[in-house]
Amino acid sequence: IRVRLAENQPQKQVQERLREYIHIEKEEYLLFPNKQKNSQIVILYFRLFVCYNELNKKEGGVHMKKDNYHKEDVSKEKKPLPIGISDYIRAQAEYYYVDKTLLIKEFLDQKSLVSLFTRPRRFGKTLNMDMLRVFFEKSTANTSVYFADKEIWKCGEKYTNHQGKYPVIFLTFKDVKFDSWEATIDKIRALLQAEFGRHHELMNSENIAEYEKQYFLKIMNGTPTEVELTSALENLSRMLTEHHGKAPVIIIDEYDTPIQEGYSRNFYEKIIGFMRNFFSGAFKDNKNLSYGFLTGILRIAQESIFSGLNNLVVNSVLDNAYSNFFGFTYSEVYEMLEYYNMTDKEKELKEWYDGYIFGNEEIYNPWSVISYIAKGCIPQAYWVNTGKNEILGDVLSIATEDITQKLYALLQGECVIARIDQNVVYKSLSEEPENIYSLLLVTGYLKVLKKELQADGSYLCEVSIPNKEIAAVYKNEILSHLLQIGAIKRTTANKIAESIYANDLGKMQDAITEYIDKTISFYDAGTEGFYHGLLLGLVSLTDTQYKIKSNRESGDGRYDISLIPRNKKYSGIIIELKSKGGLNEAELEKLEPIMKKESCNVTVAFFSVTANGTISVRKSNDYVAQMIALSGGTYVPEQLA
Repeated sequence: IRVRLAENQPQKQVQERLREYIHIEKEEYLLFPNKQKNSQIVILYFRLFVCYNELNKKEGGVHMKKDNYHKEDVSKEKKPLPIGISDYIRAQAEYYYVDKTLLIKEFLDQKSLVSLFTRPRRFGKTLNMDMLRVFFEKSTANTSVYFADKEIWKCGEKYTNHQGKYPVIFLTFKDVKFDSWEATIDKIRALLQAEFGRHHELMNSENIAEYEKQYFLKIMNGTPTEVELTSALENLSRMLTEHHGKAPVIIIDEYDTPIQEGYSRNFYEKIIGFMRNFFSGAFKDNKNLSYGFLTGILRIAQESIFSGLNNLVVNSVLDNAYSNFFGFTYSEVYEMLEYYNMTDKEKELKEWYDGYIFGNEEIYNPWSVISYIAKGCIPQAYWVNTGKNEILGDVLSIATEDITQKLYALLQGECVIARIDQNVVYKSLSEEPENIYSLLLVTGYLKVLKKELQADGSYLCEVSIPNKEIAAVYKNEILSHLLQIGAIKRTTANKIAESIYANDLGKMQDAITEYIDKTISFYDAGTEGFYHGLLLGLVSLTDTQYKIKSNRESGDGRYDISLIPRNKKYSGIIIELKSKGGLNEAELEKLEPIMKKESCNVTVAFFSVTANGTISVRKSNDYVAQMIALSGGTYVPEQLA
């Protein structure tokens, strides 16, 4: 490798800088002969060289020889992104891999006997657990090669000595999603059958008793009873210890997936009873255990699944430990954008997929980031399409008036104060509706901006929606809920959205009338506040191009609802609502000039400004002027048009 060197630049300085990035096998330094060249340009070449060489050091994507600089076409050499890949060996070898191996170091520094990591779905839990399996598991093959170029290998023998030294039991329940208890237990039986099969050497071990081999054979044949299945982890860990002379590492990925299905499919008590005994044998007072790892979305402590398990250390989204190992950090995302030459998309990617806060670390959604880049940087809700969002449906079905108001506030980008209990369970929704904020947080639908620990162990938190992607799913789920219960039709929702874009008051009136006729009780209606909330909710659900505000002071008064366009090509809208009963069509027409006159002292009854339009009002209003400016129009005072 030959590198241009700016004239008078110390060679030692260059050597030290290069060694930060690449391994130099041979060194050759040449003074740049053309003194008329700007040395800064030479240094820029040098930096480009280092950057490209670091990303393509195995392929040798960039070469510099003497005074000639040329870059080979490396676009075809770029690795694909690991969408849906949870196999560590394959991910780090064939795909662009974000190195999370320092999770191993952090664990070995703490050495908790049993660790539970709770994170939202699709945040890299399964891939990290498979990484732990490959690192710790004894194998006839040399698995250290999968870590030799990773960060953990730079940490020294204190950590690398653990590589490949333990038998490992690995189960993932991420696909245990069935409608019935019978199908669920059959799937668990099949998973255990496959895992026992990975340790078939036990059948020929002289250290294993005959009755243990009979149990092993029963699992392999798929004939154990439910009671016998509950002892599977306890028995397998004992047999592995007897055979290898070393207690195994037990890894359970997505342990609460079948529990969530049990809650949704009405076999909750059965799955809870099974899991309590299943995990107790594996993790509670099990002398045949070196370390245990579990991942999931919820802690689920109240069901006593982990009752008496005093050695369990829970690492949640509120804890600082392990905060940067699940999901991508800013530096990891930016490095990825650089690799794929997409740094110009940094702002858009951040708006859509950043915003999660784990401990004190700001985290990007990894699934959405790699999907966004792989799909050519098209912003859309990738994460919400990877699983079920019943949690929001459950929230809406039991939401109180206070909860509904807070949900609408969240939709408008505001923060709300909520009590967060990390021990919350799905079952508690119907018993304590306020627990919805805890569920929304741990499942990835909220982020914590501020938190304060309370005496009972809960947190008083300021929460908000993390990003545009999650805001989109809120609106979709709320609208789906209204459609499901018959409160609104898709055509009605479309009419409201279309009327806003087209400034068609007639269409909006027809849509709202249709909605009211089908859903609103005579006893509910009648007050201006009621209609205010109704209209606010409808426009919030059906439009994503506006920043919506309600009851804010402006000019000489206070408007009811404003729709500030996020893009100047859309119209700006202010809505003023008045309510009076028993009016016929003629009387309604008489109200129009009164509304217009009153609006001069408040805001505007209903106005819209096109991208190049003009509006005239009788009295100057700073807020109106601001709205018009945002819409790209011209503000003409004095006359009301």
